[in-house]
Amino acid sequence: MQVTLHGICKAFGPVRVLENVDFNIGAGEIHALMGENGAGKSTLMKILSGVYQADAGEIAIDGKSVQIRHTVDAERLGIAIIHQELNLIPQLTVMENLFLGREPRRFGVVDTGAMRRQARKWLDMLGAARIDPHMEAGRLSIGQQQMVEIAKALSLDAQVLVMDEPTAALTDREIETLFKIMRDLKARGVAIVYVSHRMEEIFQICDKLSVLRDGKFVGERAIADTHFEDVVRLMVGREIGERFPRRDTTPGEVRLKVSNLADDGHISGISFDVRAGEVLGVAGLMGAGRSEILKALFGASRKTAGQITLDGRALDIRDPSSAIGAGIGFVTEDRKSQGLVLGMSVRENATLVHLNRYARLGVVSDSAERAAVAGLIKQLRIRTRDAELDVKALSGGNQQKVVFAKWLAEPPKVLLLDEPTRGVDVGGKAEIYTIVNQLAALGVAIVMVSSELPEVLAMSDRILVMHQGRQNGIFAAADATQESIMTAATGGTPAQAAMAAA
Repeated sequence: MQVTLHGICKAFGPVRVLENVDFNIGAGEIHALMGENGAGKSTLMKILSGVYQADAGEIAIDGKSVQIRHTVDAERLGIAIIHQELNLIPQLTVMENLFLGREPRRFGVVDTGAMRRQARKWLDMLGAARIDPHMEAGRLSIGQQQMVEIAKALSLDAQVLVMDEPTAALTDREIETLFKIMRDLKARGVAIVYVSHRMEEIFQICDKLSVLRDGKFVGERAIADTHFEDVVRLMVGREIGERFPRRDTTPGEVRLKVSNLADDGHISGISFDVRAGEVLGVAGLMGAGRSEILKALFGASRKTAGQITLDGRALDIRDPSSAIGAGIGFVTEDRKSQGLVLGMSVRENATLVHLNRYARLGVVSDSAERAAVAGLIKQLRIRTRDAELDVKALSGGNQQKVVFAKWLAEPPKVLLLDEPTRGVDVGGKAEIYTIVNQLAALGVAIVMVSSELPEVLAMSDRILVMHQGRQNGIFAAADATQESIMTAATGGTPAQAAMAAA
């Protein structure tokens, strides 16, 4: 199947999101669609999959013009999409989400047995054996929900598959499984549009790439003829400097000390310290307990054992309010349900944590609030029409920057970062890395969970590795490698990890 999009235009009110964009993909091709946050990538793919209607332009399949007015039209034409923002219905089971609207039936009644068997088939194909088809989707982790979204798209048996940030919440092992499936689909003639900010993945799995900048098409390249720096220049129209900016701050005294931390069944026996100005990375496979450490420290989940001290003072953290009051901040992994109030503006979200900073005699000063938010928007290069725009109208990466902005106006003593660059473009990542380094220079102790090992290795001073709810070693980042970290993450001993690093 050959798909051609020609002269696609789309505006939301006065904002032109796409302007005369062309895009082509053929059978058996993995084609990356790249660009900064807000460049129009997701909008273009939503037009292809029937979520949005183009204001102008044409979509053709095998040279014949087609009308895609709804997602059902796209599915009938053999087009399926895995959205960046998860679209599962939390109250329905995994298998009900997988086959919503197309449930297998027998004698006019939904055949739950057949539905369970088919769900199990697609989940097993992705290596997701631990996901129960009968479990409510809302009880799954973000990574598990992403696997269900991928299984749902694969089950449609599409000839064109759009993957919008499919690996953002997956571990390296799960990504390897996904890439194997993608290569199998490619060999069967399936065309795959791959949207990702992870440059290593683009060069590993894709055949071609097309780049959008500010809603306009700026070029198509063969991967074999392209270098990292070329792609960055096409995407951002400028040099971004070092990919991982160096930090020369020397960590100070121990700021955060954690002893024998445990929660209700996910983690136990977690002990570490973080010094002022230090970045402690946390690595491990999905489900190993990385995020659970941060949630327990922030009071977002119940701590059943352990002691937490900050600057030598014991803390009794029972909820997020007490954590914030003690000087602990948290950039959550799940920005949609935990990091943002989607119906509120960029300004309201960015100042929500520290409203008292802008208040006098209990009244918020609009001018002080607007000035602070204007500075944060500029500092983080948040693409928004203005600060009063609802945050739900922003691209995923720009939403993530707003989550980050909440903690910058008044830096905490300890900042917990859970996948801080998830869904953020290469230029935005460099800006966030710079902010992390600036916060460290101010003496903030930072604990950072990331599924991207290059990020963990480059941005951390030390790395704590989790395996099945327990820590399996703390490594100096300067002496660690991706191989040694993965060895520890899969249960290898410290000696085996040291051999892997040699």
